[in-house]
Amino acid sequence: MRLTDRVKQILSWYPSDSPGTKMNLARLLNTGTLAGTGKLVILPVDQGFEHGPARSFAPNPPGYDPEYHVQLALDSGCNAYAAPLGFLEAIAGTHAMEIPLILKLNNSDSLSKLEPASAVTGSVKDAVRLGCAAVGYTIYPGSGERNVLLQELREIIEEAKEHGLPTVVWAYVRGAAIPKESETAVDLIAYAAHEAAEMGAHVVKVKPPKDAVELAENKKVYEKYAIPTKTLAERVRHVVQSCFNGKRIIIFSGGEAKDTPAVLEEIRGIRDGGGFGSIMGRNAFQRPKDEALKLLRDVMAIHQGK
Repeated sequence: MRLTDRVKQILSWYPSDSPGTKMNLARLLNTGTLAGTGKLVILPVDQGFEHGPARSFAPNPPGYDPEYHVQLALDSGCNAYAAPLGFLEAIAGTHAMEIPLILKLNNSDSLSKLEPASAVTGSVKDAVRLGCAAVGYTIYPGSGERNVLLQELREIIEEAKEHGLPTVVWAYVRGAAIPKESETAVDLIAYAAHEAAEMGAHVVKVKPPKDAVELAENKKVYEKYAIPTKTLAERVRHVVQSCFNGKRIIIFSGGEAKDTPAVLEEIRGIRDGGGFGSIMGRNAFQRPKDEALKLLRDVMAIHQGK
């Protein structure tokens, strides 16, 4: 595997990791259309578990089949494909050699309205058995269950590193004390991203931040130091800075389904702010396949600077 100077630079930011972990991180960065650029576009399909099959796949019924999603990731040139245990077990035997797989190790359903928390639904050993290049895990900064989630994450990262696997951390601000409309406030997104990096995440995933500062203590700081937040690019730049001054890979989710111009405009803001890429699920797989392929390729072209 030949490495570009950009990929070598990124790998140099993880000096404590083993050659095995760096190799798998390099595999994520060296696959697909964006190989070697330091950018990532990942297709995640955990929505069936999180939201139920009809809400997830009825808009595009071929998506009920796990094979559909990994083929979409392959055909579009994604860097990796991420899913829970069942979906990966259905396809790993034929596709683990073709595209890096990320096993999502915790998930929750939408049947309970208690504090946000996810159950561990897979293991690092499962990831090794399935030939995965990384594991994924979700934390909910702001949840009353956050301490349990963080303790589980610490143990998972430790075990994953023993097996040479990097960890992708979904960092979603959520909890009873946080209003729904404030979950993407720029100060909370930056805080969640930094928290994931502090836990040892190799790749951090957050939602695109809105131009709002939620916490009173933070508002004073943002105003005193004139932290720019008016444009998405400025907000993304601040979140990237919050991940060790840009020395941790941080990618942004596609969020709820939206029309194509809105998706692409958001991607441009992420690119202009120095984001490392996108992890896009519903906005891709809920479209007919030809539309999804075009969208994902357009997203990759934007991240390439086109």
